Amino acid sequence: MRLLLTRPLSDAERTAAELRASGHDVIIAPLLHIEPLPDTAIGTGPWTAILVTSANAAAAMAAHSSAAPLRALPAFATGRQSAVAMAAAGFADVTSAEGNVSDLAAFVSARLKPPGRLLYLAGEDRAGDLGEELAAKGFAVDTVVVYRAVAAHSLPPTAAAALTRGIDGVLHFSRRSAATYVEAARAAGLAAAALQPVHFCLSVQVAEPLAQAGAADIRIATSPTAAALTALIGTT
Repeated sequence: MRLLLTRPLSDAERTAAELRASGHDVIIAPLLHIEPLPDTAIGTGPWTAILVTSANAAAAMAAHSSAAPLRALPAFATGRQSAVAMAAAGFADVTSAEGNVSDLAAFVSARLKPPGRLLYLAGEDRAGDLGEELAAKGFAVDTVVVYRAVAAHSLPPTAAAALTRGIDGVLHFSRRSAATYVEAARAAGLAAAALQPVHFCLSVQVAEPLAQAGAADIRIATSPTAAALTALIGTT
């Protein structure tokens, strides 16, 4: 299949390599750029554990001046990719919930006892409220924004060219990138071409902007993981 991949560049390159190994033709056109916030004040704790919902948090902490004392704390991640990234950033005790935000909340509450104080290293835009879910279970959560995703103002030339020529599918890993895709395609006069391919989405929430725009063929991964999404493509 000829596929368009719009996730941030570092993630896109990894996903593209996997898809190309399976015989797909992949065009990378990031619609979001991840910007670490190295000067964010982390605080002093003490914390029982660290929470992350994206590998971008690990990348942000790799260059953060306050990261060193945090690396000795247990870290809980939503999925394997974010867990691997945290381990690579020097965090010694990392466990993956292999799911989404709600799965992580359940995973943490099954392993830690309230009232524990947790540090959530978060992005500026978040799908779901991890702090609220854990607060309902008796935990105190300090949410600290350590990175943000900056949306593209226009459709990247590689994406515009791909849509003009015609593609088979588009991969969507976040609701914001899906919404940016729709908005940028409209601004470029390519709305019809952008909605025509098959849209492979990480979750129902991710698919919402596409459904609202009128995309006819939307397919949802069986679980909110990159592996489930690429497996979905392999079944078409």
